[in-house]
Amino acid sequence: MEPMHEISHYLPHRGTMLLIDRLLEWQEDHVVAELRVPASGPFHEDEGVPAWVGIEYMAQTIAAWSGNRARNAGDVPGIGFLLGSRRYLAHVQYFRAGAVLTVEARRELMGDNGLGMFACRILEQGTEIASANVSVFEPPDPMAYLENSKQPAQPHQGYRI
Repeated sequence: MEPMHEISHYLPHRGTMLLIDRLLEWQEDHVVAELRVPASGPFHEDEGVPAWVGIEYMAQTIAAWSGNRARNAGDVPGIGFLLGSRRYLAHVQYFRAGAVLTVEARRELMGDNGLGMFACRILEQGTEIASANVSVFEPPDPMAYLENSKQPAQPHQGYRI
């Protein structure tokens, strides 16, 4: 495996919306990332970062998996979409500022249509503190997809019976 690069090498996220710090491990069906929970930022509250932000930590870890996959194929990381999650379970209400979290994502399904499902978990010092199944969508041509999504909706013509 080649040495890991700066996280921005794999993700399109920038600034305060880049929430994971580094890619620790990448395999064809598995990825591991790490982050230090910030003491300030868009999601920080007095108690720390709310546990629901863990979904975004998971999504960005999946995006890093996809970005590395793109880099390995000679492409640049593309745009993907978090569709949702199933069974998000957090054993904490907040991620403590300064805590180092490990985020793991294992690919369960990735269709040719860009739809994927990953089993994810967040660990602190080796103990699982959150888990979920995360659904994602990576369109084959993200720019065309975004342009088509800007088109105004057509009036409903009704149904013929």
